[in-house]
Amino acid sequence: MQALRQSRPFRSLHWSCWKRFLTHSCTGNEYLELSSDVKHRIESHWRGQISGGQFDAKQPADKFYVLSMFPYPSGNLHMGHVRVYTIGDAVARFQRMCGKNVFQPIGWDSFGLPAENAANQRGVEPSAWTEQNIAQMKQQLQRLGCSFDWTHELSTCSPQYYRWTQQLFLMLHKHGLAYQNEALVNWDPVDQTVLADEQVDANGCSWRSGAKVEKKLLKQWFIRTTAYAKQLLDGLDDPTLRDWRDIINLQRHWIGECNGYAFTLLTSASNLLRVWTANPEHLKDPNAFLVLRSKHYLSKLSTAAGGGLSVENPFAGTTIPVVFSDEAAFPPDCDVYLAAPSFRSEDRELWDSFGLAICASGTEETRLNPGSWELLRKEVLQAATRLNAGGYRVSSKLLDWLISRQRYWGTPIPIVHCPKCGAVPVPEEQLPVTLPKRESPDSLLCECPKCGNAQAKRETDTMDTFVDSSWYYLRFLDANNSERIFDPSLASQFMPVDLYIGGKEHAVLHLYYARFMNHFLNKCGLSPTSEPFSRLLVQGMVMGRSFRVKGSGRYVREDEVEVVNAKKNQALLKETQEPVVMTWEKMSKSKQNGVEPGDMFDEYGTDTTRLIILADVAPTSHRNWSSATFPGILNWQKRLWLTLQEFQAAREEAPSDVDVNSEEFLAADAKLFDARNFYVKGATFNYRHAHQLSVAISKMQGLTNSIRRTPKHIQRHGRQFERALAAQIIMLAPMAPHFASELWSKFVAVKGRLNEASPELQWGEDVLSQRWPDIDAAYNLDLSIKVNGFENCVIKVQRTLLDKVTHSDALDIAFNTESVTSYLIDKKIRTTNFVLYPGIEAILNIYVDKVQKKEKPASSSAADKVLADP
Repeated sequence: MQALRQSRPFRSLHWSCWKRFLTHSCTGNEYLELSSDVKHRIESHWRGQISGGQFDAKQPADKFYVLSMFPYPSGNLHMGHVRVYTIGDAVARFQRMCGKNVFQPIGWDSFGLPAENAANQRGVEPSAWTEQNIAQMKQQLQRLGCSFDWTHELSTCSPQYYRWTQQLFLMLHKHGLAYQNEALVNWDPVDQTVLADEQVDANGCSWRSGAKVEKKLLKQWFIRTTAYAKQLLDGLDDPTLRDWRDIINLQRHWIGECNGYAFTLLTSASNLLRVWTANPEHLKDPNAFLVLRSKHYLSKLSTAAGGGLSVENPFAGTTIPVVFSDEAAFPPDCDVYLAAPSFRSEDRELWDSFGLAICASGTEETRLNPGSWELLRKEVLQAATRLNAGGYRVSSKLLDWLISRQRYWGTPIPIVHCPKCGAVPVPEEQLPVTLPKRESPDSLLCECPKCGNAQAKRETDTMDTFVDSSWYYLRFLDANNSERIFDPSLASQFMPVDLYIGGKEHAVLHLYYARFMNHFLNKCGLSPTSEPFSRLLVQGMVMGRSFRVKGSGRYVREDEVEVVNAKKNQALLKETQEPVVMTWEKMSKSKQNGVEPGDMFDEYGTDTTRLIILADVAPTSHRNWSSATFPGILNWQKRLWLTLQEFQAAREEAPSDVDVNSEEFLAADAKLFDARNFYVKGATFNYRHAHQLSVAISKMQGLTNSIRRTPKHIQRHGRQFERALAAQIIMLAPMAPHFASELWSKFVAVKGRLNEASPELQWGEDVLSQRWPDIDAAYNLDLSIKVNGFENCVIKVQRTLLDKVTHSDALDIAFNTESVTSYLIDKKIRTTNFVLYPGIEAILNIYVDKVQKKEKPASSSAADKVLADP
């Protein structure tokens, strides 16, 4: 127990705290039992010492920006929060221990309808409700033990934040990318707001209120995201994007194939009409006309009903007639068809069927011959750019981003509506436009910034909360800057985000809008890269077992159910013996299958909860939350705890004669040398490259098994045992920082250090200040050679040599390896690629095609054939 009595800057809990927890081992030694109470004392002791995220904004060379999607402050963490922030924190702590300057900020996505509704129900202001929830959730996050940089904390509902969201809107407006137009929208009659299509379920009901959604024609604000559609599509091929996997396909599907162009034309009813066509030159047709589906919202206007709707065509200097019909060849997901009778015979037939008369002159018809189409296309696209009338490459289905929300609790749109001047942007020096007092309607009255008219009114719509979260990753870098949106020099040094972690439910819209905003800011010279996130980790949901009565569909609690056959998901309701359907579903209060993180912390401890949430399954997979999976982690912690106490006891025993040069001792020490390197290699790969943290835990548990098999005399005198045990504790620290800190303090307090002179361990520093364990230079690593994805052979190469192996070196080794050359004898190499993970492994992939056998025998050897025709 000397470890608990040592006086160090990072000392463990005092001996007197532990006395009542002592138990006796089978050998009579006094050992301390790792109970929940002991864990809580450990965590209370270390919490203040392990929570700092030491980020240095002046050291960009070794930066690592890890960002977990910031939470909506509902007031309580759920297990999904625990999972995402534990993953992020484990990676952040690992990277710090590898010498990186890690930036791991946290903040609050604090505007939105839920807070407004909750505040209204309680008769309080949304701001008060939100601030209370933030304070509560902040305490819970701090208890989780995450090393966030709280000095960069931000909240999107703060005027200090949304002042810059408003400036971003003005920048978009100045570039012609923010505009107002009438649109037929999804209207929630209960929440009194617009819903995106994704917020309407299959039954046509609101995702939140459950009300039947209505269609309503409203004047709305849009952001012209389609102007960047082709750029955003091409950006998915950016080589800096790593591990996006199926998210690439989700983004591609959302954007669609950019095989046409969208134009914005003014109607006689003063609306802007989106016209998509694969052939922009058709707008040069003086006989062009538009066919709109009969259910198009413009058909309900009085001018359309009277047959008088038309569209200005600035490209041909004509007025385009509009016909409402469902008989045209509409592009996919499009309700507008541009017909060009002078270009297409089928459109001429369509023209005739509507009884319209051809008006083109012979000269104009001549100009529209196929030889001039490419020139006409260029003229149209150049004019569209000049007139800000579109002309962007885009798919037929992709629409602009509707950002208007008819709610109070959101970022005010910085526009003033003047009876004389129309919609006027608020000058930047007058920002922020703050939220008015809700009981004061007169607070919307203001002077027009342009003409001074005192009867002007502020825009009452607020912005979609996706606008707030479309740029927060940039503001985090300079969260306290009151002079500008952020310092571009900071962005140039620390962007892009190295690892972005969040749920798959945000992998389409949020990611699309964030990518759009960063592409825009990159074009403005404010963000250094077009893509904001280099690497993605899309974590799966935490699932709880739910119990639903088969007849009524009513959800019941687990304690109301008798499980008949768990494997077949069969159960009965205890009270009525009705059959109950058991299944795994996303945790929620309504399904009565949620688990409160606070209850887990109380019962098992914070670090145990962190380890459980990381164990068993990959971060990207759904996690079925079941207490049946807990014993593996609980027992592992107890074994680690016992190991440190046994190590201390072994070192404190009376000296005994041990021949450290004996064959038996050297063999045992060599086994620990191999075990340390093997498991450090596996854990490092899964921390750094694969992000398979569950596999990293398995590797660490493997090292524990090797350590615990070690005889006592090796524990006492073995240098490799001491190194292996140190590596074990260090590798545990990113996932269980409190527990590892206590283990380390016990470890360094043990007398008789055998590796004290080695620079490998910093004996006077705490565990989180240690350097990550490295693979020994003399250890042999794997060079794997694969042919068409199948392993052909594995060649052992000393670590110092493997780290220097190039693609060419690997090919030389392969072509001098008999198993490779014999397999390639009748095959032609199509391509090769080489991946080196320094200090871990190297992989050479050879892709081949089988060669048809020739009648005439070849004169050269198989190896010569391969080398001559790589």
